[in-house]
This record gives sequence, structure tokens and C-alpha cells, in this order.
Amino acid sequence: MIVGRAALLVIDIQASTFLDDSASDERAIPNMAGYRDRMLKARKVIDLCRGAGIPPIFVQEVHRPDGIDFGRELDGAETEHCLEDQPGTALAVAEMGVRPSDYVVPKRRYSAFFGTDLEILLKGLKVETLLMVGGLTDVCVHYTFVDAHQHDYRARVIEDAVAGSSESAHTAALTAMEYLQTGARQSMAGLRTALSRT
Repeated sequence: MIVGRAALLVIDIQASTFLDDSASDERAIPNMAGYRDRMLKARKVIDLCRGAGIPPIFVQEVHRPDGIDFGRELDGAETEHCLEDQPGTALAVAEMGVRPSDYVVPKRRYSAFFGTDLEILLKGLKVETLLMVGGLTDVCVHYTFVDAHQHDYRARVIEDAVAGSSESAHTAALTAMEYLQTGARQSMAGLRTALSRT
């Protein structure tokens, strides 16, 4: 599962996931059933990786309040989201155990590689394998996975700690990622076993 040094990408687990929906209208993007529970499982993966010396990198989707950086993102089903001035845009610091010393990569587009310093960070950390948790499986996780693949990283998605916009979209994205890299789909139990052998 892991070759060389690894890092964990925690993709877009932001405060909106844990806000009371009755008090906020910020989560306009649909989520599959069990989304919040899968994000809480991601916290267990974070803790597991920390214990094995694998650094978490927190990726945060964030857009300027005037929306100038959305580009074509609003041409589809999504409405404005993750604006800098919305409380739900912040990382889910308490729920994910984010520390002041952790790496944070803000992004304006779906892929964590596009227009960010992620590649510089990964080169500095000498990473060969990228583990991924977070959401959405069919959007930001998938797009980041594809770019990781094209940058020649070994990419592994912890499939019980990611969630999509729907069950069918989630499953299709996982299938597409496995098509690109055999062994891309992994479980938290499998990760725990792999780490216990290192």
C-alpha cells in the first residue's frame, strides 16, 4: 500500500460539515447519506497516520467573496460555496484535530495540485505515496487523485473515509480511480494492517 515516504491528504473537511443545517444554508452541495460519519472516520485515519509518522496535509477549498476565482465551477449544478467570509469555510479544526504546526494548502479549484504549492511541499517532504480522505469523492478527491497519478505519485484512497455527492457518484469515482492505479482503493483496516508491518 505504501512505498517510500507517505503523506495524508485531508481534502476539504471543513466546518460546514459539522454545522447545524437548520442554522446555516452554506451547504448547498448535495452529500450522500452518511457523509458526516465518513468525515469523522477520516479523523481516525488522521490519528492513525500521525502515530505512524505520516504527516497530514489539510486541503481547504476557499473562494474570494466576490467569486472572481470560481471560473467555470458554477456552470454545473453547484452554487457559490466556500467563500472566505463564511464560517463554514474554515477547516474543521476541532473535529479533525488540526494542529498549528500542520500543513494547510488552500485551493481555489477542485484539484489540490492546481494553482497551489502542494507539489513543492510534497517534494520537500520527499513523498512517494499519497493517502487520501475527505470529500467529495467524485469531485475534489477524484480530481486530486488524477493529478497525483499524473505527477507519478502512488495514490491510495481510504474508501471508508471519503464521501461523495451521491452513493452512485461516490462508487463510480472509486471505480475510476482504481482503473488508473490498481490498489488505489484501500480501507482503514487495511491501512492499519499495513502500518503495523512497518
